[in-house]
Amino acid sequence: MQEHRLIEQVLDCLEAAAGRLEDGEEINPDFFIDAAEFVAGFADGSHHRKEEDILFVAMTAKDMPADSGPVAVMLLEHEEGRRLTAGFRAAAEQMKTGDTGASVDVIRNVFDYINLLREHIVKEDNVLFPMADQVLAADEMQQVSREFERILAEDEKSGECARYQALVAKLKCYFAAEAATVSY
Repeated sequence: MQEHRLIEQVLDCLEAAAGRLEDGEEINPDFFIDAAEFVAGFADGSHHRKEEDILFVAMTAKDMPADSGPVAVMLLEHEEGRRLTAGFRAAAEQMKTGDTGASVDVIRNVFDYINLLREHIVKEDNVLFPMADQVLAADEMQQVSREFERILAEDEKSGECARYQALVAKLKCYFAAEAATVSY
């Protein structure tokens, strides 16, 4: 759930940027490309990988179906998030080439992604994770936690954690007073 708080910071930045773009303000497409990099690398790459490869596997081993119910919903939402992220990234790339009409696709995909992920996080925090605590025995939850910690240690060792934290800081800075110092 701690990772959700970091993801929510990026959602807030995306919401501000898409809102400004919708209001006619010029927003550098690189902002959306950087946000898509964070989403693909951290939210989907690291965070969802832990859920899909560790937590969901442990839950389905306890007779929770992967093709229906809460796990299936989470998996479908992960896929939808990937589609929307690819959509706003591709549209931002089009904006970079001067295609001003692509901003409509950026806005639509960003707002759809934000809505999806905010609802997704609420479901995980308030339904899925408590359900995992009920379904998995204490030793199984400890194993899940150890696996999460192993991946976190790998990400820290490789510099991925620092890279994504820096990217979040850069995205947040875009809307702060010191935005003039950011290379957007």
